Amino acid sequence: MIIHLITVGNKMPRWVQEGYQEYAKRLPPECNLKLVEIAPGHRGKSADIRRTVKDEGERMLKAIPKGCRVVVLDVIGKSWSTEQLSTQLGQWMNGGSDIALLVGGPEGLAEACLERADGRWSLSALTLPHPLVRVIISEQLYRAWSLLQNHPYHRA
Repeated sequence: MIIHLITVGNKMPRWVQEGYQEYAKRLPPECNLKLVEIAPGHRGKSADIRRTVKDEGERMLKAIPKGCRVVVLDVIGKSWSTEQLSTQLGQWMNGGSDIALLVGGPEGLAEACLERADGRWSLSALTLPHPLVRVIISEQLYRAWSLLQNHPYHRA
């Protein structure tokens, strides 16, 4: 299974790239995490933010490989404990399809992305910086996988 992390934003600071890679590289081929960066739209003084978010959403939808189950990261989504995420990851791995996780830009996801979603996942009720979300997702997916494998990484 491939988990496609499709996220708005590029040109991330080195600490974000390194943090994401640290955990993504630990995942085995049967649970591969692949980052797909969508260039952010214009956000200047005269920018039409609605149009920007809509355009980003269209590009995100085009980046979803065929046959993927789509899960959006959304504050009103389902909040999972580590154990629940591990169970969900196991179901995804046994489900026979790849997964696309969509992370929007500063203003969130386009309505079309929310409508396309097969599920919604909330990392927290807190507002998190979007670059940090990449690191959190990669670490939590690795932790969930390690729990499935009885690996000592997760010691709760």
